[in-house]
Amino acid sequence: REKDDKYKTRMPKFLMAKEDKDQRKSSDNVERNIFKVKKSNAEKSKKMEKEEKIFRETFMYDKEINVINTATAECSVPSKRRVDLPVTAGEQLDVIDVTEGNTVICRNSGGRYGYVLVEHLNFR
Repeated sequence: REKDDKYKTRMPKFLMAKEDKDQRKSSDNVERNIFKVKKSNAEKSKKMEKEEKIFRETFMYDKEINVINTATAECSVPSKRRVDLPVTAGEQLDVIDVTEGNTVICRNSGGRYGYVLVEHLNFR
């Protein structure tokens, strides 16, 4: 037994601790990246809430906001009035409500609401 123990190679403990430390650092970096994503989502949700509040005040909209359908903008249209939603070609829009006439209330990916003409939308 003594001969076996004498010639046995062993890893020093301080090297093993360093490896463990490196693994902890890499896992901390992953956790930090997750927190950054959550932070941006929190900022985005605050912006969405602000846009929804402005929408409700401007349009005097007291109903629950439900997405009826999704549509794609066929062409780019700038907004002529404050209540119109500027759209770019190929942009995905959520249709919130149908109004009288040829307009619908839509929400873009940025959370902004406004009127869009049905002629400019392509429903799937």
